[in-house]
Parts: sequence; C-alpha cells; structure tokens
Amino acid sequence: MLATLRNPTFRHLFLAQIVALVGTGLATVALGLLAWDLAGADAGAVLGTALAIKMVAYVGLAPIAAAVAERLPRRAFLVGLDLIRAAVIACLPFVDQVWQIYVLIFFLQAASAGFTPAFQAVIPDVLKDEHDYTNALSLLRLAEDLEQLASPILAAALLTVVSFPVLFVGTVLGFLGSALLVVTVRLPARQRSENAQFWADVTKGIRIYTRTPRLRGLMVMEAAVAAAGAMVYVNTVVLVQARLGLGEQSVALAFAGFGAGSMLAAFLLPRILERLADRPVMIGGAAVMVAGVALVPLVGSIGALILLWAVIGFGFSLTQTPIGRIINRSANEADRGAVFAAQFALSHACWLVTYPLAGWIGAEAGLGWAAMVLAAIGVAGLIGVLRLWPAEDAAELPHDHPDLPPDHPHLHAHPHLKARADAHRHSFVIDDLHRQWPKAR
Repeated sequence: MLATLRNPTFRHLFLAQIVALVGTGLATVALGLLAWDLAGADAGAVLGTALAIKMVAYVGLAPIAAAVAERLPRRAFLVGLDLIRAAVIACLPFVDQVWQIYVLIFFLQAASAGFTPAFQAVIPDVLKDEHDYTNALSLLRLAEDLEQLASPILAAALLTVVSFPVLFVGTVLGFLGSALLVVTVRLPARQRSENAQFWADVTKGIRIYTRTPRLRGLMVMEAAVAAAGAMVYVNTVVLVQARLGLGEQSVALAFAGFGAGSMLAAFLLPRILERLADRPVMIGGAAVMVAGVALVPLVGSIGALILLWAVIGFGFSLTQTPIGRIINRSANEADRGAVFAAQFALSHACWLVTYPLAGWIGAEAGLGWAAMVLAAIGVAGLIGVLRLWPAEDAAELPHDHPDLPPDHPHLHAHPHLKARADAHRHSFVIDDLHRQWPKAR
C-alpha cells in the first residue's frame, strides 16, 4: 500500500490531505468550545444548527462548485479554496455573536463543497493504474480515521498550555500547509467537454448519476450508510453517559472503537478487492453496519459497545472506500469531477435526513426505537441496492446509435457486432453520445 507514495504528485496531495485533516480536527474541538463560550447550555443547539448549515452547503453547492471547477485550472482552484478556508477560520477567534458562527461556517463549508470533490477527482488522473488507485483510496481512508483519533488527543495536549482560540491558529496553518503542498505539484490537465454550458455542467453529474444503474444503487446504499453512521455519531454520547452511566473517557473509547474498525477494513481492502468485486464487498459492508445498529438495544457494557462500534466501523469503511473506483468506472475523465460532486451532494443529503432523525427519535422515544427505525432504513437501502445495481455489471455493453449518421467517427472507432449489424460494444458510460443506459436484450 505504501508503495503508492512513491508517486511524488500523490505523495504531496496525500500530505496536503493529512495536514488539512489535522487542522479540521482542531477546529472541531475549538468550535465546540467557542459555542459553549457564547451560548453556554445552548451550545448543543448552536452546534446542531452549524451542522445543518454544513450539510445544506454541501448538498446545494457541490454541483455548482464542480461546474466552476471545470472552468479553472485545477491547482489554482484547490489552492484558492484552501486559502479561503484559512481566511474563514482566521476570523473565528474574533466572533462574539452566535449568528457570526453560522455565517462563517456557511462560507467554510461552501469552500469545502468545492474542494473535496475536486480533490477526489484529481487522484484517479494522477494514479491511472487501478491497483495503485485502490491503495490510494485505502490510504486516504486511513488518514481520515487516524485524524479522528489523533486530533482530539492533540487538541487536549495543546489546551493544557494554551487557550482554545489558539487551536484555530493550528487550523489556519493546516490549510496553508495544504495549499503550499498543492502548489508544489503539477496536476494533470483537466479534460473539457465540447460546447459545455454552465448550467448543463451543474446538472451533469446528477444526470449521469441517476442514469447509471450501479450509481443509482450506490445512492440508496448511502441511505443505509447514513442511517448506521447517524446512530454512531449522534447517539454514542447518550448511550455511554445516559444508559451506561459512564463518563467522557468512555465516549472517546467508543468512538475509538469505531475508528479502529474502519482502519482495519481500509488496511485489508486492497487485498480483498483483488479477490472480490466492489458490489459484494460494499453490500456486505452495508449489511454489517445495519446488523450492528439492530443490535444496539442489546448493549449492556462499554466493552460490548466498543466491539459493536468496531464492527460498524469495519462495515463503514467497506462501503465508503471503494466509492472512487465505482465513479472512476462510471464516467469519462472529463465528467469525473461532476460525478464526484453529485456523489458528495447526494450522500450528504442522506446524512441531512438521518442526523436529526437519530437525535429526535432517540430523545422522544428512546434509543431502542431510534436503532430500530435506523436499521429499518438500512434494510430498505440494502433491498434498493440489490434491485438497482445489477449483479451482472459488465463494463462493456452492446448498444446502438440510431441518431448518429453512418459516417460518425464514434461508429468507426468501435466496429459493429457481427451478430447485430446495428449495434457495437465498448466500455459504456453516460455522456453526450450515450444519454440513456442500454436495455438488456
């Protein structure tokens, strides 16, 4: 896996991701403390609103940001967004009103809605070999999991010698470091679609997504992932402190269990995907997550909770890490950024529903009911995946082009099938020449 880091461009991008993640982790801790400083006992409501603003920005702005990205140089776009994020964070220590937090969070997450899909779309262009790309996805997953473990520890250590606003300085340095590392690499030039119009580009990713069977399956799988993930992220503190009667350290241990399970899966995935296709691995991971959520009412000790969260974390990584491979297989290079943005927006739309649902049902009806409802959503998502994502998912499909003239270059590039003179076969993705998925014959 580490051999992928021999590629200097990916190595710099990977390091940029690490320093940005550490900075983001410090900001998460500092933001919670800032909310407490301004709102006291209402800090939870402030953070909940900030989280909702984050999701709305992700869902609404990611496709627009992708269309803007297609019209700008890649490196300048990524560096510019890092600088915007650094500037927004630099303003947070001077906030003295809650509404100011909301405004700054919106601009911060708007920049992230542009940065993350654009960054994801660069990696397969840097690493053309699928084995190297799979290793890169696992490394990036490991980096995210390590950040969740390391950033709170680093923040706690820093808070013993400095006050919480200084943590924002660490976040600014993280984004500036990310920008500097991106500046040092030469990124592959982006392919552009011919005669592209801005608003057509805004909707392009969603159109490709909804017309590709495997991506439609991925979309409903994200509902299952969000249902299970919301149970972990929203209700862990309630499970530990209210049901088990334990303290903050036990909350941290439970989250560490989830992270450890996810890291283990990310470490094993390159070998697993050499033997198994993406579809059964991802469906298996989602099934593990859903089953884990259904077992939550049986948890009676912190040890059992840590083990269960580790199992759910393992399933989480199995479903999330291969997503880049699926998108890479489902879009032309010129359209990849738009499809990554569609995935980003649609997946966060699922979280926008399940986050408040997990909290509301848990508070009003109890954690057992919350687990059952979220598990039911997960089961519905799994059934949807099995129906929408065909088990026989060939890359090359026979199809015809009744709308193209006989001398069109595309028809000459791919010879007709002997069995069907009106059809030909090649690796099929939705694009300007292929607007609908061919029906099975």
